[in-house]
Amino acid sequence: MLKKLRVRFVCINMAIVLVMLSVIFGTVLTFTRQNLEQESIDMMRSVASDPLQLNWPGASSSRLPYFTVRLTYGGFRSAGSSFYNIEDSELLMKLVNIALSGEGNTGFIPEYALRYYRTASFGSEFIIFADVSSETATMRGLWKNCMVIGSLSLAAFFVISLLLARWAVKPVDRAWAQQTQFVSDASHELKTPLTVILTNAELLRDDSRTREERDRFAANILTMAGRMRSLVEGLLDLARADNGAARTAFTDVDLSALAEDAVLPFEPVFYEKGLTLVSQIEPGIVCHGSADHLRRVAEILLDNAQKYSLPGTVEFRLEKQGRSRALLTLVSPGEPLSAQERRDIFRRFYRLDQARASDGSCGLGLAIAESIVREHGGRIWCDAAEHANVFRVQLPR
Repeated sequence: MLKKLRVRFVCINMAIVLVMLSVIFGTVLTFTRQNLEQESIDMMRSVASDPLQLNWPGASSSRLPYFTVRLTYGGFRSAGSSFYNIEDSELLMKLVNIALSGEGNTGFIPEYALRYYRTASFGSEFIIFADVSSETATMRGLWKNCMVIGSLSLAAFFVISLLLARWAVKPVDRAWAQQTQFVSDASHELKTPLTVILTNAELLRDDSRTREERDRFAANILTMAGRMRSLVEGLLDLARADNGAARTAFTDVDLSALAEDAVLPFEPVFYEKGLTLVSQIEPGIVCHGSADHLRRVAEILLDNAQKYSLPGTVEFRLEKQGRSRALLTLVSPGEPLSAQERRDIFRRFYRLDQARASDGSCGLGLAIAESIVREHGGRIWCDAAEHANVFRVQLPR
């Protein structure tokens, strides 16, 4: 699919370039031809203003070689010439007949590279013939130059299009890879609890099992079903955040009160885990957003801290940052993560070790938090400190 997308991108780009070059070169050629033609006609009109004047070599300021023919009742005769030798009367007769049979006062005789202009003056009719072979050579040279420049331009744009196609498709390639990985990870996460549920359900049907074993099988089914429910709810939250569902519920939110409400339920949880939770929340911080989704971000950070922090003090702070930002900080004691791990923890289904899968975590919490924060125009990241990891959420006020 990506290969077809790149080919389509290149084809569309080259078609656009081809049309643009054709329009540009076509315009240049058309205007050049019209200008040259108009100049030659203006010159012949200037000569026609005094057709009886003999313009011998050196006496004419005209740009093109020309000669004039005067028509009389008895025939015709050459009336004037400029850098032109008129000796062939048969050819002259043929040229006059062509000019007289043409429509209009002006015309072009391509086989002889002559343009003519008919005019009446001093009681006679005159035909001025101008040699436009230089115009033809100019147009031919300009056409060749346009073809060469156009070909080189198309070749250059083709190479550039190939590079641009790779660059433009990179986000699609990355998104496709992420989607494939997401489906694979989601299938893997769902496969394990489903396998456990099916196995325990089959064992429940075995009449030879004791009551204690049946109770254990039922408990396993309930545990795995709860895990699946948590996973499905996480996937739904992630889909809503990615689709911008949070933005439809944006209002002015008291972020300080929201943070305090999020901290209270976790205080006994931290106490049971042997952790100390210290909160410092600056009052009066208001932002525009979804209260439910912003509370979800705070709960995700606190839940991760109570699960993965080493014994010590967990700090939860909310403060103003500058004139237009609010900064939510959570310091979690533990082994500092590497730079790569600090980036990876925001990936979907990512866990630092497989042992964390046993606590019911499916690796979606920080991914959901990142989607919510991004939808609110903020950013979330993790820094390493001495014997701690620091999670920061920056939101516009």
